[in-house]
Amino acid sequence: MLRAEVTADGVVTVSRLRPSVAVRAVDWRAGDGSDGATDTPAIRAPVDDSAVGRATAVRLPPGPVTATRAVTDETWDLIGEESLPAGTYELCTESVVQVRVAFASAAELAPEADGTVLSFPAETAVRVGFADTGDDPPGSIGVPRTPAGVATALSALSATTLTTTAARSHSRMRQHPPLVEFAAETRLPEWVDRRRTERDVTLTLPARLDYAFSASSLAHYLGADVRVDADATPTLRTPGVDHAFETMPGFQYEAASLLRRVFLLDCLVREALPGSDRLAESDLLGRLSLDPDRLADAPIGRRLEAYLDAPFDLVSPDLPEWHLSMYVEPTYDHVRTLPHVVSNLPNVFTPDSQPLRSNERLTRSLDDFYRDDDEVSPNVEPVKPLLGPGRVHGWLADGIPIDVFKTLPEAYEHRSRGVRENRPTSVVAVLNDVEMSSEHDDAADLYRRGTADLDIDVSVRERLSRAELAAVFEADHDFVHYIGHCDEAGLRCRDGALSAVDIGHSGAETFFLNACGSYYEGIDLVTKGSVAGAVTFEKVLDGHAARVGTMFVRLLVNGFSIERALDLARRRIIMGTDYTVVGDGTHKLSGAPETVPLAATITAADDREAYRVTFDASSPRVTGDVFTLPEPFDDRPRLFGAESETVLTPAEAERFVGRVDLPVVFDGDIQWSTDLQGTLDV
Repeated sequence: MLRAEVTADGVVTVSRLRPSVAVRAVDWRAGDGSDGATDTPAIRAPVDDSAVGRATAVRLPPGPVTATRAVTDETWDLIGEESLPAGTYELCTESVVQVRVAFASAAELAPEADGTVLSFPAETAVRVGFADTGDDPPGSIGVPRTPAGVATALSALSATTLTTTAARSHSRMRQHPPLVEFAAETRLPEWVDRRRTERDVTLTLPARLDYAFSASSLAHYLGADVRVDADATPTLRTPGVDHAFETMPGFQYEAASLLRRVFLLDCLVREALPGSDRLAESDLLGRLSLDPDRLADAPIGRRLEAYLDAPFDLVSPDLPEWHLSMYVEPTYDHVRTLPHVVSNLPNVFTPDSQPLRSNERLTRSLDDFYRDDDEVSPNVEPVKPLLGPGRVHGWLADGIPIDVFKTLPEAYEHRSRGVRENRPTSVVAVLNDVEMSSEHDDAADLYRRGTADLDIDVSVRERLSRAELAAVFEADHDFVHYIGHCDEAGLRCRDGALSAVDIGHSGAETFFLNACGSYYEGIDLVTKGSVAGAVTFEKVLDGHAARVGTMFVRLLVNGFSIERALDLARRRIIMGTDYTVVGDGTHKLSGAPETVPLAATITAADDREAYRVTFDASSPRVTGDVFTLPEPFDDRPRLFGAESETVLTPAEAERFVGRVDLPVVFDGDIQWSTDLQGTLDV
C-alpha cells in the first residue's frame, strides 16, 4: 500500500515496496481543514491514499494522461496543450504508480518531456491520490493460435510503454506488457488501441514462431507493427529505410545486436530531454556525429534510421554488455509467458545445447570432504547450453542447463500474483541434519549474527518433521533456507523424507535448498507456488552451507536479484558451480530496495602498493537506468552494467571500506565492506 505524504512543495508517495513518486506544486499550501481544501472533489477511482492542498499549478510525473469530467463522466486522452473550461475534473497519469488529481476549476495543460503541467487561473484546491499498480500485468489481449495471431500480440505489447521519445530507454517508462490469451478472434481492449504508440516502424517476418520469439524484445522496444508472410525475408521498415536481416539462425543474433544498438544510443541521446542526466558515456556521441537535440524526441523510426547510419562499432566496446539473454523454446504454450519475459527486455534466442564432454562433467576431487552417509542423491544429467551474447542467461526450455538459470512459466505467474503486505521480510533457516549437532550450533549462531543488522524477521528451526517442514514451505515467507540432506525421496526430516510434490502449495517466495542434489525439489517448489530459488546439482561440501546462506540472504535483502545474489554468494565456497537457480532468476525479494545495488571488487595493483577497485551496478531485470559511485569518487551518472575502475592507496582503501555498505569481492572471497576494515591498510 502507498501512503501520501505532504511535503513543502507538494505530495510524494511513501512505500517500502515502490519507488517514491513526487507531484510538485507551485504556491503550495497543504490543507489542514481551515482553508477550504478539504472541500476538494473526492477522487472517484480507488486509490491507496490521498492528500489535499492549494496551488496555482501542479506538475504531474511522465506518462499518458487522461481526463474525466465529473458531471458527464466523459473521459478522453490529453494530447498536446489543452484548455479545460470551468468544471470539476479528475486527471489520471499512468506513471511508476497511478497518480490522480481532482479539482474544480478551469485549467491549462501543457505536456513536457518530464511530465505534464496543470495550471490554474488562481489558487485552487486540489486532491492528489496514488494507487499502486505494482508489477502486475495490466490485463490481457486475445489472439488466434496462429503465427499471425502471435504477430498481433507482439504489436500490442508496447501499449504500456509511456513515451515514444528516447526516454523509453529508462525502465520507469516501460511498464509490464499485457498478457496474451488465445481466442477464436482477435480481442484488443480499448485501452490497448488507445495507448499503442503511433506506428512508424514495421517488422515483417516469416510465419514461424522462432522468428516471432527472436524478434519479440526488438519489436516491443521499437513499438513495431509486426506482420507475417510465409515467403517474407525478415525486414524492418521505417518511412526512409528498409533494413533486411539474415534468415534463421542468423536473424536472432542480428535482432539482438540491433536492439542493443538502438537502446543504448537512446540512452545517450535522451540527455537532451528536460530533467535527464548527462551520462559519463555521453562523450561517445562525438564519435558518431549524432545530435541529441534533434533526435531525443524525434519519432522512433527517424531515430532508428539515424542509428543504423551511425558507425556503432566505434563506441560499442565502451558501452555495457547486454544485461540478459533468454533461451525460449518457441511454442504456443510459451506465447503466454512471452509478455513476462520481454518485460525485462532480454535478447531472446532459440535454445540449443550439447552433452557435457568428459572433462566438463561435474567431477569430484574432494570426496573426503563430502557428506559420507548412505544417502543416494537424485541423478541429475545437465547439458551445456550454447550461449549467445549477454551477461546473465536464462533457460525456458527442456533440459537441465549449467551456467544459466532454469525457469518455468509458473515462476512468472507466481511473480505477478501481487505484492505482499507491508511487513518485515520473513526469513526461515531450517537446520535439519540430525547427525550434525555441533555444526547446527555453529550454523544457527552464524545465521543469527550474520543477519543481526538487517531489517528482517529471522527464525531458525531445527530437526523438523515432515509435517513441520511442509508447514514452513506452505506458510507466507519471503525466503526459506533448508540446510540438510536430500535423497531420491525428498528433503530429509527426522521422520523420513518430504517431497515438494506432496505439499499443498509453496508460500515461500524464494528459497535455498542447500542439500545434495536438490535440483528437482526446487523445480517442484516453483511449480507449487514459489518464484525462484537456489539448488544444487549433486553433492556439496559440509561446513559451508550457513556461510553461503547468510551471504545469499543478505544480498537478497539488499536488492540483488536471485541470480546475481547466488553468483556472488557462491564465491564463498570451493565448488560454487554446483549451485544453480531455478525459477525466475531476475526476481528480487518483495520489500527489497527498488534501486539496483552496487558491488565492488578489490584487487592488489601490479606494484602491490595500491589497490584496484572496480565498481559494478548491474541487474538482469533492469537496464537503461543510471548509478553514481559513492563519495569521494566521480559522481557522474553511469549506465547500469558499465564498470568503473579506480586505484587507491592502502590508506584510501581502508577509509573506503569503512565508509560504504556494500558487498566486496576481495582475495577471491565475497565479504561485506565493513568486515574488511582493518585488513587493507598494511
